[in-house]
Amino acid sequence: MAKAALLDVDGTLIDTNYQHAVAWYQAFREHDITLPVWRIHRAIGMGGDQLVPALAGEEVDRERGDDIRDRRADIYGKLIDEVAPLEGARELIADLLERDVAVVLASSSPEDELEHYLDLLDARTLVDAWTTKDDVERTKPDPDLVHAALEKVEEDDAVMVGDARWDVEAAAKAGVPTICVMTGGWSRQELTQAGAAAVYESVSELREKLDETPLV
Repeated sequence: MAKAALLDVDGTLIDTNYQHAVAWYQAFREHDITLPVWRIHRAIGMGGDQLVPALAGEEVDRERGDDIRDRRADIYGKLIDEVAPLEGARELIADLLERDVAVVLASSSPEDELEHYLDLLDARTLVDAWTTKDDVERTKPDPDLVHAALEKVEEDDAVMVGDARWDVEAAAKAGVPTICVMTGGWSRQELTQAGAAAVYESVSELREKLDETPLV
């Protein structure tokens, strides 16, 4: 049984991925870069330090990356009231705590965004800890976030719960297995091929089958 659950937030607990994609799309467009939204969606889960060069190239990142990231934050700030917790998200946290599994919200979101998510989940008094972008130097698929989350609870025996390939890759680099839900828009086959230990259609299905997972 795992001693800690590292729960990704965007796309896993909170339904944000498509708002993030739109915010990035508009930010790029304002800097004369037009990218298909589907390509942006496939990169959601990376932090901005990784996403901009992955989608627009290293030169754009050097010359305009910070401006694009700042603009994305402004645009997303106007969309954030549209997002909502996915069904069963808060209940999953409670389920894990009932089984004596420490819960860390493993996020590289800016602090103001993470604070909003904590309010939506009403989870401040539930979870053991959380992370923000201030806890990492490089975002997923680098493993900084996973290491930071583990340090918050001083545990090595953990399972990541995420919604994207980037979660699986980051956790694997830290020696942590990942359970995935398909709420971020990635298919079961893609997540399995990326190395997910198990894939569930939704948070609700994960809750129903929790006792069958590496978490418990």
